[in-house]
Amino acid sequence: MQKITPCLWYDGKAQEAAEHYIAIFGGDSRVLDVTHYGEAGPGETGSVLTVDFRLAGQDYIALNGGPQFPFTEAISLSVDCADQAEVDRFWDALSEGGEESQCGWVKDRYGVSWQIVPNELPKLLADPDPAKAERTMRAMLGMRKLDIQALRDA
Repeated sequence: MQKITPCLWYDGKAQEAAEHYIAIFGGDSRVLDVTHYGEAGPGETGSVLTVDFRLAGQDYIALNGGPQFPFTEAISLSVDCADQAEVDRFWDALSEGGEESQCGWVKDRYGVSWQIVPNELPKLLADPDPAKAERTMRAMLGMRKLDIQALRDA
């Protein structure tokens, strides 16, 4: 069992969001448990309170807490991508109904921010040649979805 489990606060769409993410990530991704509000509330009796789910081997809790606390970019989930095909797939799936941002960031239809990052990027940004690293950073800052070949070419 993992020691720390991120809890994501939704306004009534916790189960829908969990199932959406599971469909995107596949593999070791599934709903683990669903709990419902009882008579003590504060939600409607029988409605979904929490959804424990796993994405690519990482456990999360989705909580239907209400509209009081919307998501912000102050916290995001970073997706490590092996190649451009993975970058494209996750970018397209997570941005559908959401909002594209810059530098590989996207906000999904539920307001959760994601960073879609090729696993090669940290190496390119830490190149021993400071000029190469700087060109990579400048190239990245001008992108929405990250283009691995354009980052390499920088």
